[in-house]
Amino acid sequence: MTLISLDRLDKVRKWRADPAFAALGAVLAALLVFAPQQGVATLREAGDSLIHTGPFLLLSIGIAAYASASGADNLIGRVFQGRTTTMIVAAALFGALSPFCSCGVIPIIAALLSMGVPLAPVMAFWLASPVMDPAMFALTTGVLGFDYALAKTLAALWLGLAGGFGSYFLARTPLFADPLREGVGNGGCGGASVRAPAPVAWAIWTEPARLGKFGKSALGNLVFLGKWLVLAFVLESVMIAYVPAGWIAKAVGGEGLAPIAVATLVGVPTYLNGTAALPLVDGLLGQGMAPGAAMAFMVAGGVTCIPAAIAVFALVKRPVFLAYLGFALVGSFIAGLAFQLAVPLI
Repeated sequence: MTLISLDRLDKVRKWRADPAFAALGAVLAALLVFAPQQGVATLREAGDSLIHTGPFLLLSIGIAAYASASGADNLIGRVFQGRTTTMIVAAALFGALSPFCSCGVIPIIAALLSMGVPLAPVMAFWLASPVMDPAMFALTTGVLGFDYALAKTLAALWLGLAGGFGSYFLARTPLFADPLREGVGNGGCGGASVRAPAPVAWAIWTEPARLGKFGKSALGNLVFLGKWLVLAFVLESVMIAYVPAGWIAKAVGGEGLAPIAVATLVGVPTYLNGTAALPLVDGLLGQGMAPGAAMAFMVAGGVTCIPAAIAVFALVKRPVFLAYLGFALVGSFIAGLAFQLAVPLI
């Protein structure tokens, strides 16, 4: 009994020391004490977001766990070797048309990197995917017009290509040789992360050891990604509740380069989601917001909103996280500037 009690106590201590659980507990406790109604609403909204993201989360975790248990991750990693530049273009194109949001794409990124897929094409997909999808194209056309929808699609493609080829050159440095944090999958970047060839056992259910490896890998990734995504959704709900829309209007109003730069930065913490942002941007444009600032706000916010940034920070090492932010912010500013210059020609 003593040994069991000590083991349970050790688990509780580890849970309390976990930064994700600690932050989640602190935020929820503060809400339930000082703003109980908002606390209940936040729990409901976070649950709804998790249910929406759940299918992508479970699918990607299952694929990654199966690939690891069967040995197929080596094959996948070797397929991508030697074709990085082609994969960057393909990943950017696919990302610009895929139906994944900034948080929904995180589990897929974890699966790809854990399989040993090079960082460059993953980064291209990573940056392009949250910006635009077919449904968002239709919504953007209906609210802001076809020119904004087309420009945002081109911005998604540009962001993916810039980030992909930028990562391609950075991946040759030691800081980017192994992008995932310790304990997150076993992948990395380029050929260095792909293990030596080994036989692939597709029928993992016939071997108890491989089946056990599948379960352990799936559970570990589910707990890791799940806790950070729940924290991200809770913070997103709090942000929406307590950041006034009028403050955003004051921050990104005006003309010239400064509003585009400010909109790029402000889009990170204040962006809601693709659907909710459209009427907000439409209203800001009616209040005199520059078209380029609107584009920069939508592109930067879609990629680097707080929930997505927290999940990315938990997933990859700091140099990769900083590169992700840098590509997103600089690329979004350039996209906004290009759209501002193109508006008189449209």
